[in-house]
Amino acid sequence: MSAEHVEIRAGAYADSVALLQVSRDVAATPGVTAAQVAMATELNLEVLATMGFTLPPASPNDMVVALRLEDETALAAALAAVDAALAAARKGDPGGGQVTVPARTTASALRRAGGGLALVSVPGASALVEAMDALDAGCDVMIFSDNVPLEQELAMKRIARQRGLLVMGPDCGTAVVGGVGLGFANTVAPGKVGIVAASGTGCQQVLALLDAAGVGVAAALGVGGRDLSAAVGGLSSLTALDRLDADPSVEHILVISKPPAPEVAAALEEYAGGLGTPVRFALLGAGQPDLTAQVEALLGDLGVAAPTWPTWGEPAVGSGEGGALRGLFVGGTLCDEAMLLAAEELGPIRSNIPLSPELALDASLLSPGHMMIDFGDDGLTRGRAHPMIDPTLRLEHLARVAADAETSVVLLDVVLGHGAEDDPAAGLAPAIAAARAARTDRGGPPLPVVVACVGTAADPQGLTRQAEALVAAGAEVHLSNAAATRRAIALATGGTR
Repeated sequence: MSAEHVEIRAGAYADSVALLQVSRDVAATPGVTAAQVAMATELNLEVLATMGFTLPPASPNDMVVALRLEDETALAAALAAVDAALAAARKGDPGGGQVTVPARTTASALRRAGGGLALVSVPGASALVEAMDALDAGCDVMIFSDNVPLEQELAMKRIARQRGLLVMGPDCGTAVVGGVGLGFANTVAPGKVGIVAASGTGCQQVLALLDAAGVGVAAALGVGGRDLSAAVGGLSSLTALDRLDADPSVEHILVISKPPAPEVAAALEEYAGGLGTPVRFALLGAGQPDLTAQVEALLGDLGVAAPTWPTWGEPAVGSGEGGALRGLFVGGTLCDEAMLLAAEELGPIRSNIPLSPELALDASLLSPGHMMIDFGDDGLTRGRAHPMIDPTLRLEHLARVAADAETSVVLLDVVLGHGAEDDPAAGLAPAIAAARAARTDRGGPPLPVVVACVGTAADPQGLTRQAEALVAAGAEVHLSNAAATRRAIALATGGTR
């Protein structure tokens, strides 16, 4: 008879990415049918509750160990596997030989190793101290951490601007510096384009499209999604423009952003007009060109013909009756772009990152009508890994929207590159197949699923391999998120192909 075990380990903190691997290791233990080891944040507790676990009281500073077992006899081995996996995650493998005592602060690490750029990836509440250590040491800093208070971001960026240093972030997910990809970075060839990106997945979409067109990138400087807000005023974007303008290998600059504050965008465009390097702006907003169109314009600037953007699989088949479009994204900018395109054709789109406040979803993330969700938003990543690493929430929500008879088409993104899941299609493809089968089991046609697969041929996951696995599950796959969105819109408005 199956058994369940849930325990709370008070004050036992561990990084969410490390706990994801712990959960996977424990789930592979003989006799374990499900395992979740996570910090007891409100979101994680909700996920565990939806998995059917009965949970005792806990605080976000506690660790919860939830196990589902074939029977009680497997418990001892499962708990031993939990302890072993946690110990390995905390200790790491020193590799034998003499062990060097690690530096205990960012400042001491920089004094020991030197270097011009420090990457900070700690809980958001702790990022300020580490980033200021780097700035005080005269280093640029990339802040991968999210959930950093706005006033702290502003303070760091003001100091950095005064000192001629660059703060990339907070929530800077993607960068290419000195030919090295940082964060969720795609593998691209060196070239003559420099990118300033107030958007992580928007930057990755541009990297992927340029790569497909045979154009390389000299540098991609992420500045964080709030940099072009009225509060921050583009402080890091100004410095990033200066850096790229001074780089002799950069012949054209592209600035990418989620919908910016209009006055900040105007000031930045005026500043760029005084630089020696041509600058094109790809700023999402109502009535503005999508990212694919902006890349095509940039290719024209470079004298390169825009290719036919890759697609995989047969065109998805709709019912011809229309219905609700449901978009489930791991990329916030890709979600923004899809909402902007869909709103022009379909009207209001409900979201957790809505285009206007009255369209905000509640905590259930469910609503009648058209809906798009960014699972990478700060509100859904507190205490857990980004969905490009841990897709649990999105996979569960895919099953929910597939079960809703109002859903006429599902739009998804898959974002490849270093730092992302090793094989995202391995989990997503079966979920797509199950979502489509759930509709046929009720006597209807298979649910149409359209996917934007953002990546390059050299990415470790393999762009073609991922796309083909998704096609085998019944999806229609595009490299261009804008193209995928337009296909989903056509199906949602009653198109059969």
